[in-house]
Amino acid sequence: MFGINPLSKFIFIIFFVFTISLVGMTVRAQSEIILSKGQTVYIPVYSHIYFGDKETPFYLAATLSIRNTDQNSPITIYEADYYDSQGKLIKRYIEKPIQLNALFSTRFVVKETEDIGGSGANFIVKWKSDRPVNMPIIESVMIGTKSHQGISFTSRGQAIK
Repeated sequence: MFGINPLSKFIFIIFFVFTISLVGMTVRAQSEIILSKGQTVYIPVYSHIYFGDKETPFYLAATLSIRNTDQNSPITIYEADYYDSQGKLIKRYIEKPIQLNALFSTRFVVKETEDIGGSGANFIVKWKSDRPVNMPIIESVMIGTKSHQGISFTSRGQAIK
């Protein structure tokens, strides 16, 4: 009938086992929880986006959300600085460090009328903890409405050096 030679069968078994091993390693790597004692995080923020052929600005309100995801330990936020598209500091939102207890959240709002940030605006957030903790979720939420049109979207922060 349909005979498969022993060498082909052996190569197929080796390939199959190798593939399953790689999948297993990837799943383990993705599920590993990484703890940290602090980070500097870059968060994209859009004070406006553009629409139409004439690139008409559509102004947005933006909320920077910082969520302590650790169930047992506080974190301290000691910087939340807002920059425009050219990297110029617009506003420092924190005058003194803010402690977020376990599972606490805080937010900072860039008003829709604050239109100097641009489509490349961003926040730089610095946080720390006395011990290794779950990293916070830091994201921006942008929303705007105009002439019965509405738009909303989020942007997740990225740790930087």
